[in-house]
Amino acid sequence: MTIKRNPFNFASFLLIACMFASGACGIILEYIQASLASMILGNAFEQWAMVIGLMMFWMGFGSLIQTKISKPWLVYAFIGIEIALALMGGFSPTLTYISYGYTAHYSLVLYFFVSFIGIMIGLEIPVILRINNDYSKELSTNLGNILSADYIGSLVGSLIYVFLFLRFTPIMEAAFLTAGMNFFLAFITFVYFTKKKLIPKNLFLSLVMGTTFLAVVYGYMNNREWQVKIEQPLYDDPIIYSQTSQYQHIVITHYKPFDEIRLFLNGNLQLCSTDEDRYHEPLVHPAMTLAKGRERVLILGGGDGCALREVLKYKRVKEVMLVDLDPAMTKLAATHPVLTGINQNSFQDARVITLTEQGITPGPDRQIYMETTDKSLADPVGQTSNDQASTDQAMVKKSSRAQHLADVKVMNIDADKFLEQVPGYWDVIILDMPDPSTPELAKLYSKEFYKKIKHHLSRNGIMVVQSTSPYLAKESFLCIGRTIEAAGLTTLPFHENVPSFGDWGWHLAFHTGIEKDKILEKLASLEFQVDTRFITPDLFRSELVFGKKMLETDKKEINTILYPLLLTIYNHESWLLE
Repeated sequence: MTIKRNPFNFASFLLIACMFASGACGIILEYIQASLASMILGNAFEQWAMVIGLMMFWMGFGSLIQTKISKPWLVYAFIGIEIALALMGGFSPTLTYISYGYTAHYSLVLYFFVSFIGIMIGLEIPVILRINNDYSKELSTNLGNILSADYIGSLVGSLIYVFLFLRFTPIMEAAFLTAGMNFFLAFITFVYFTKKKLIPKNLFLSLVMGTTFLAVVYGYMNNREWQVKIEQPLYDDPIIYSQTSQYQHIVITHYKPFDEIRLFLNGNLQLCSTDEDRYHEPLVHPAMTLAKGRERVLILGGGDGCALREVLKYKRVKEVMLVDLDPAMTKLAATHPVLTGINQNSFQDARVITLTEQGITPGPDRQIYMETTDKSLADPVGQTSNDQASTDQAMVKKSSRAQHLADVKVMNIDADKFLEQVPGYWDVIILDMPDPSTPELAKLYSKEFYKKIKHHLSRNGIMVVQSTSPYLAKESFLCIGRTIEAAGLTTLPFHENVPSFGDWGWHLAFHTGIEKDKILEKLASLEFQVDTRFITPDLFRSELVFGKKMLETDKKEINTILYPLLLTIYNHESWLLE
């Protein structure tokens, strides 16, 4: 076949456009597979490196096997590649999730899709190069046009994935949207080359394309329903809520016989309604009681609102700042009736503050009030401003029994960035973070992070850190304690059995200028000033006692940003006794 090379050839333009779009689709499919691996297998650093590395290897293999494709079949090969990517790329998250729920070999299924998609992507570039060679004046022009289109398309695909799919689209739906683009590339190529009679019509290929179109559309229309059905076998109790936010996958389950609610983030249990008080009361009340002042309280994490619920029991608290990265989590905790029942509407009057280009800019305070029978604590009705009372319809209306509790602010921002920019000191700082299972979370357990907290902790302030399990994750627990001390704070570890978690641990921390013996003396006569459901002063004193060798280890390393040792310890040396 002899092709006359014109200055502008639509076939060449079409192929370059296809390369641009396939470059975008290819990078999105890579990111989807890497995200799947991170969510299912854990440890994002390792999984992203493994998935991208494995995919690059199979791309190289795909580039080799394209040499076996003879020239008359190149266009058919490209159409077949795009159809294969549409089907396998679109359905890979669905099938991987199914395997995760029903077989112990789900990792093999995941890596099969990674390998297959890698081969197909590896075939794309050389096949298009060979087709476009008939429409280019020189090899250098052909290479420049095709490769630049692929690389630029990859950037566009990255932006689409980060700013659209991650924020607004569940991963299964993102896969089907990408599959739709792959199918469109196959369709437009087939239509153009058959219409121009550059390739003969093929009935079988037409039927395959029609079937692929119906499959992709059907998958897209039903993916959200499938997600709920596929997820259910992964949880013991019925799912009543499921959402994938920009930062995590949120699931709520309900066991009706015990009316037990469980909250899961990325498949990990975060809260169980029947025993969450055994976690949140030790987290909050010892620190609030030991602190010399408690006017200003900072909660880092705690998006479920339960720690905030406990803090708001204290009359002397004037200001609470809660910093949680995920706005979807805090919104859910503030609005979902199941969670508001657990956290007692602790977010009801919270002001969400956004980060502007000028930094952290607080908006108008919202005040929290509670009905009280203590007349000495009530704010006179006559002192209520009509303007203030009408600023928020959700605000509790003042009455003659309305007691001002605290000004509460909620900020959705990375805790590390928050500490870098915010001024001021806090009397109590509560770290209610998820376990350090990812690089982003491990950073929030680093020496550098604790140093920033130290700079914001008032002279007689107290910090408390949830520190995983001293039994099931002993080395992680001890590493967290060493890291806090390396940041210049004195620690006091304690633990309690939380049935849904097991033996769980925390660290109290305070400035080295405060003698540990004085803290222990204060603990001897410690009395909680608020009502609690579970913890008592005597129980807390017993929580300070550990068994033989529970706090002993040969390891001396600490966790830092540049050497996130805790990430490795937590993911590879913890939970082995379960």
